[in-house]
Amino acid sequence: MAAFHYTLSLFINMFRKIFLAAALSLAFSAGAQTALTLDQCIAIALSENPTIQVADMEIKRVDYSRGETLSQLLPQVNLGANYSRMLAKQVMYMNMDGFGGGAGGSDDEDSNSETQTRKGAGNENGIKMGLDNSYQIGFSAAVPLIAPQLWKSMKLSDSQILQSVEQARASRLDLVNQVKDAYYTLMLATDSRAVVQESYDMAALTHETYRKQFEAGAASDYDVLRTSVAMKNIEPELMQADIAIKQARLQLLVLMGLDASTPIEVSGRLSDYEKNMFDEAMLLERDYSQNSTLVQNTLQTRMLRDALDVQRMAWFPTISASINYYWNSNSNGSPFKNFRWSNSSTFGLSLSMPIFTGGARLSRQRQAKVQLLESELQRENIERSVSMQVDLAIDNIRQNVRQITSTSESVAEAERAHDIMERSFAIGAASYLDLRDSELALTRSRLAYYQSIYNYLVANSQLELLRGTAPLESYTLTENK
Repeated sequence: MAAFHYTLSLFINMFRKIFLAAALSLAFSAGAQTALTLDQCIAIALSENPTIQVADMEIKRVDYSRGETLSQLLPQVNLGANYSRMLAKQVMYMNMDGFGGGAGGSDDEDSNSETQTRKGAGNENGIKMGLDNSYQIGFSAAVPLIAPQLWKSMKLSDSQILQSVEQARASRLDLVNQVKDAYYTLMLATDSRAVVQESYDMAALTHETYRKQFEAGAASDYDVLRTSVAMKNIEPELMQADIAIKQARLQLLVLMGLDASTPIEVSGRLSDYEKNMFDEAMLLERDYSQNSTLVQNTLQTRMLRDALDVQRMAWFPTISASINYYWNSNSNGSPFKNFRWSNSSTFGLSLSMPIFTGGARLSRQRQAKVQLLESELQRENIERSVSMQVDLAIDNIRQNVRQITSTSESVAEAERAHDIMERSFAIGAASYLDLRDSELALTRSRLAYYQSIYNYLVANSQLELLRGTAPLESYTLTENK
């Protein structure tokens, strides 16, 4: 069944890759940057990332290993052929009349006969046995009838396949979390750059205003220099923002398994997630039964228990049956003629009862028991660790929700204060320093707002990873085209 599901997934992934290649070739043919949604990026990563491909290949390898174990329960049939050439035939001597001594001769006579044989007369009195050429061609088959250890090995192989499947799921869950973090990081870098760019534009507009006033004689040279310095001080922040965007985009492309030169952009802004934030925070669940580490520990414990049963079955006897069918031919002279073929066949049963192996079986059984106990003890520690991490993630999410609410109100107040200061500055009721302070306050509040949303999204993604509840089946290219 595992092999069938794996084969089916191969066909599905093949069609996904075909669709991906067609979609990307159309999207990037013009060289323009393409905006991809988060689900689309995850779908591409699940299809193209080498880590996932390696995990799937590991399932295939373990399934092949199970087939190897299954083959030991099936008949083993072999075809064999043998040819031998007699170089020196065996000589047989018989203690009877005509062969160096009578049947009723005395001991002295026997001694004299042996002496004559040693002196070289033996070859004349012996009989050469055997033929020059010997051929044998035939089939042999053997099948285990009662093999308790092999039967238990099949169950162990099934547990290994389930372990590999869960490890592949863990790889997918981890990749989804990494793609989300990279996607949110790119969104944060993009939104932060937009905020810095807006601050730069305001500083540039103010500098241009003072420059024109200076040319008209309504402003001093100091005002022009001060606004120019303020504008140039923002330029390094723009360059840092561009570097952050480039790094985040490269990280996302690596996770998606795409070339670093692929032009992509994120779809939407961080503020788009705020509308669903409160509903999601109210529906947070603590259930972590699908945590991949816990599931793998459960499967590992099952596998170790099966391995212990395999070692116990080594004490039981095994019975196997064998059938042999051969064609034989013997001849003198040339090996290419005078063939005389005859056939023979045998059937047999073999019983193997282990009695003493120097304590090896007992030692292996005790090792399996210790490993099983270790796995059971590790589960307790894993459960405590995961439970603590889930509680911290939920608290972190709720704290981020409150922080988003606070920074959202701060942004609204900063925007109102900046509008007031702009109007006051326009009529000469406020100085440039007051205007600049309001601009910096607005910039800081917006950056803090985006950072708080980013922290919330990352914490939510971490909680999803801890609970192991990412909807892997929903991330398909066909649904996100």
